[in-house]
Amino acid sequence: MHDHHYTPTKHNKHLACLSYPLVPMAFSKQILVFLVLVGIFNISCNAQGLKLGFYKKTCPSAEAIVKKETASIMAVAPTLAAPILRMHFHDCFVRGCDASILLNSTTNNPAEKDSFPNLSLRGYGSIDRVKSAVEKKCPGVVSCADILALVARDAVSLLNGASWPVPLGRRDGNVSNSTEVLFNLPPPFFNITQLKANFASKGLNAKDLVVLSGGHTIGTSHCSSFTNRLYNFTGVGDSDPSLDSNYVARLKTRCSATDTTTLVEMDPGSFKTFDIEYYTLVAKRRGLFTSDAALLADSETRAYVTSHATPQGSKDFLKDFAKSMVKMGKIGVLTGSQGEIRKTCAFIN
Repeated sequence: MHDHHYTPTKHNKHLACLSYPLVPMAFSKQILVFLVLVGIFNISCNAQGLKLGFYKKTCPSAEAIVKKETASIMAVAPTLAAPILRMHFHDCFVRGCDASILLNSTTNNPAEKDSFPNLSLRGYGSIDRVKSAVEKKCPGVVSCADILALVARDAVSLLNGASWPVPLGRRDGNVSNSTEVLFNLPPPFFNITQLKANFASKGLNAKDLVVLSGGHTIGTSHCSSFTNRLYNFTGVGDSDPSLDSNYVARLKTRCSATDTTTLVEMDPGSFKTFDIEYYTLVAKRRGLFTSDAALLADSETRAYVTSHATPQGSKDFLKDFAKSMVKMGKIGVLTGSQGEIRKTCAFIN
C-alpha cells in the first residue's frame, strides 16, 4: 500500500480540525477503518462552515449570475452537463471540493487536470466564463470551488434532472498534484469491495455509491475505458461474462481493441436526458464499466438498481441523487480563513 494514502500531508488542510499520527504500514485493515473515519470526520468538520445563501450580503446576485451563464452555455452545448458533473466529482474526491482540479500545471508540478483519468474532462472554459461574470459583479468574493458546485447543479437541473440546494462558503485550495488523482479516484475497473471502500474513505456509503453512479445516465465514454471487457477480459481473448453478450457484439462494432478516441454513449438513446434509464441498463447487464456491473454484486446496491429500473423509481432517484450530491459537495472542504478566493480559477493568487 502506498504511504500516499495515509500520511498527514495528504490531509493537511484538515489539520485545523484534526491531527493524527502516522499509521504503521503493517496494519492495512486498521488503515482502512481509519481512512473511513477520517473521511466521515472531514465531511462533518469543515462542512459546518458551509451554509445556504452564504453570499447573501457579500454578493447577493452570485447564484443568479451563475444560473444565467450556465443556461446560456447549456443552450449551445447541452453535452457539457456530464463532463462538468464529472469534474465536480473528480474535484471533490481529490483533496476535497477545493477547485484543485481547475489549477494548471507548473514547470515543476503536474496538476490534477493533467493526470490520466482527467485528460478526458472538458468544460474548463465554461467554468472560467461563469467565474469572470461573477468577478465582474463582485471581485474576489466567490470561490471557484463554489462556482463549480453551482454550475454542476444548474447544468444537471437544466436537463430536467435533479436539483439540489448547494450550501456555499467553500474556499479554493492552492495545491494540485497529479499523482494524488490515481490514489483517490475510483477507476472504471474497480469491483464492488474496492468501490465501497473508496466511497467510505470520503464519508459516503453504499447508497451514495449506487445513487451517484446514476450520474452515468448522461454523457459518453472513450472505448478505452471498457475495451478490456470486450476483448481480453482474463487474458485469453474473452469478453466479460457479466456483460450481456448481444451488447458485447454491438460494442465491438463501435470499438476496436486499440481504439482510444471513439466516444460511446453511456446510456444509449437517452444520454442527454437525466433519467433512470441507467438502472434499466445495469439491470440488463448493459452498464459500460466494470464499476457499473459491480453494483449487481452487492445486495444493497443491487436492490437499489432493480427497484429503480422501473418508471416508478424516477421520483425517488432524483430525490436520492440530490441528497447524495449535497453530501459529496461537502467532502474535505476548506472554509473560514483556509485556502483563498482565486481571482482566476486556473492559477493561485
